[in-house]
Amino acid sequence: MVETQGGGPGDGAAEVLDRPLPEGVRRRVVQIVADGFGGLTVAELPAQLRQYARFAPNRRAKFAGNAMAAALETDALFRQRIGEKFRESQPELSGALDSGSPPPAADPLDVAAAAYVLRPTGWVKLVTAAGEEALRADAERADEESRAELERLRAELAAAREQTRTESERLRAELDGARKEAESLHRKLRAALSDVKRGEAALRKAHGEIETIRSEGHAQVSAAESEVRRLKARLGEAEAALEATRRAAREGRSVEDMRVRLLLDTLLDATQGLRRELALPPVSVRPAETVDAVEPGRMTPKDIAARALSENDPAILDQLLALPQAHLVVDGYNVTKTGYPQMPLEKQRLRLLGQLSQLAAQTGAEVTCVFDGAELAAPVLLAPPRGVRVLFSKPGVTADELIRQLVRAEPPGRPVIVASTDREVADGVARAGARPVASAVLLKRLS
Repeated sequence: MVETQGGGPGDGAAEVLDRPLPEGVRRRVVQIVADGFGGLTVAELPAQLRQYARFAPNRRAKFAGNAMAAALETDALFRQRIGEKFRESQPELSGALDSGSPPPAADPLDVAAAAYVLRPTGWVKLVTAAGEEALRADAERADEESRAELERLRAELAAAREQTRTESERLRAELDGARKEAESLHRKLRAALSDVKRGEAALRKAHGEIETIRSEGHAQVSAAESEVRRLKARLGEAEAALEATRRAAREGRSVEDMRVRLLLDTLLDATQGLRRELALPPVSVRPAETVDAVEPGRMTPKDIAARALSENDPAILDQLLALPQAHLVVDGYNVTKTGYPQMPLEKQRLRLLGQLSQLAAQTGAEVTCVFDGAELAAPVLLAPPRGVRVLFSKPGVTADELIRQLVRAEPPGRPVIVASTDREVADGVARAGARPVASAVLLKRLS
């Protein structure tokens, strides 16, 4: 019977819905399909719905709603099978739709959903009427809610007006009281101002007397402080002299002795180096050698000028380190961030110190590498390589200041070379007597 109704020439199969299915009708249609879904075998289901065969009706309606609605619209055989299941579960509603007289008391959404599934004659009108009925019901419900909200707002407005009137009367009464109190306070204020003026006159007189006494006391305190400072200075000088005497007796030498001895070693080595450089003969100078002339194989001043090196030539660093008692001070992070800034700080330090150790072994010069310790969260576990002194600046002291302290600690006359690109560092050490070289020159020499 269902197949005849679904495919006869006079039924509603040829009717087409010219607008989207109302949302309320669509939800009822999906529920009808989900309820009849379980009564079909897997073979009777469309291919796109077989994966939902084991789902419960509620989960099926939730996760497969769109797929079931599409299959119901496009697959006539599936729609007939669902219609058969619906006729079995709702025979009265199905019969009424087949006879063309749906029950007046039935929910319009249920009637429209059943008509969409069974497709009797005139089902499009039923679906359209259900959508319009749903929209009308929503509009009436919204209208009722709007009227209720309007009534509530009117009641709130009346209450607010009453509260405002009451508050205004209260504030008016308080304002009158405040005005009377202000007038009373104003009278008291005038009396108090007169008392204050008399008190200020007495206070100025007392201040004058106090300033006189304070000036005399300051003069006495200043004299006492001057005497205390003089005595403290003499005491400090005595303690410093005593400590210097004790340290000299304990160590056998003082810092100045060490600086003089180092300078003396530097002068001796420089003298020996100059003797070797000039190739002085062991005998005394002969009179004939005092005559100014050019000997065969000897360099002229023009030849010596041609041997000048560029400031960026690594060979100039070798000449400086070849000086007697030379001391090379390296601005660590300035050199590493010039040569290989992409490496982590720890690897930068290890690479630079390894290269400086080789340079110290090749030249025999004293090498000190200074790093900025301001960003250190913990002590650095580092074993200094052979021939290289490694120093980190203390908190509050930059590496630049530590380098300047190292240069000032050296005795005048000792060759000190500072490797840094920082212009402030270079100018500072140059004023202290050191020889600055660019970080790029040191990097070229190390490579």
